[in-house]
Amino acid sequence: MSEQEVYQNFIDWLGKTWWGLPDSEQLLPMIKARYTAEEAKFLTGFPFSGRSLEELADFKSMALDQLGPYLDDLSQKGILFRKESDNTVRYSLNDSYFVFFRSAFWPGLDDEDSQRMAPHVNKYYFDGFYDQYVTAHAKGLRALPINQTIEDTRQILPYEDVVKVLDNFEYFSVSACPCRHRKNLDDDSHTCKKPIGNCLHFDTLGRYCVENGLGREITREETERILKESADAGLVHGISNWKEKPDTICNCCSCCCLWMEAYHKLGHHKSLDASNYRLRIQPRECIGCGLCVKRCPMDALQLKFSADVQNKYNKAPVLDPPLCLGCGVCVHKCPTDSLTLERKDEIEDPPATIREYGMRFMADRKAGVALKRHGSY
Repeated sequence: MSEQEVYQNFIDWLGKTWWGLPDSEQLLPMIKARYTAEEAKFLTGFPFSGRSLEELADFKSMALDQLGPYLDDLSQKGILFRKESDNTVRYSLNDSYFVFFRSAFWPGLDDEDSQRMAPHVNKYYFDGFYDQYVTAHAKGLRALPINQTIEDTRQILPYEDVVKVLDNFEYFSVSACPCRHRKNLDDDSHTCKKPIGNCLHFDTLGRYCVENGLGREITREETERILKESADAGLVHGISNWKEKPDTICNCCSCCCLWMEAYHKLGHHKSLDASNYRLRIQPRECIGCGLCVKRCPMDALQLKFSADVQNKYNKAPVLDPPLCLGCGVCVHKCPTDSLTLERKDEIEDPPATIREYGMRFMADRKAGVALKRHGSY
């Protein structure tokens, strides 16, 4: 079998995951940058759900002492998912989204493999990979409000209170932001100056990252510090978009985040799912500095003239409500406290579980209806 056939067979197999693997001229060079031909041949047909070492030894007709170290090496590359529970280690093949847009860049390496892969991944994103999400009502991340920006903290929903969210976890880890890191590795892309060490993972995913060199273990206190520093830097807290056992909090910028880029550059109807909070503006308190306009990741605010505003510019921010994520990034640094978040009248719950989220995504993709873009400006 030729090398070309080996890679094509693997592409066909990896394309069977829930995310898929759309065709593109970037696909083969990207695959070659991530997998050797030997790995591609070995992984063709590899299960997408967890299997024990003994099961895989039978499946591959290999000795345990030969197979185990090889599977562990692939796990350390972020290609396989390795999970240990009840004294049993199970392995599964990671899907295309996970392996190209997440685990490949979590270590934050500036090595030859990462440099070779990043340009192809960046181009592949725009060349069809994210098109299937144009039909998705629920995005992969949901905006998590910055705590101090909510006017009445008694109304905070448990799954939108970052303190209560963190209470659910026993294990915390941090990795490099894969979105900003892959952009910064690519000479043909822009350079983002926002902090990178703030991709947070919890419990099972957190342990996987640490055990395989894709991140480092941190304390609850360090997690809170990273969230504070990210908020100060103007980054949006984006949490896994399901209520039960979310495993990730990203800290997203508008220029690199793949969900933000989907809105700003691919024309999707929204970026992240919005929180259940909306911005409340008190124009009379505003000094017209425009900081909120600069910090908004969705361009949802404009500084406009108003004769009723008593500042030297006679200007105050005006909101385009459908664009607002309810993230609190604008509120967090307002020098006059003229901005706050208040709970919306109608609450929209996220999917209950990751399984429900996946079922919604698949149903939307099957329906194939592109959704109308948010915003009225």
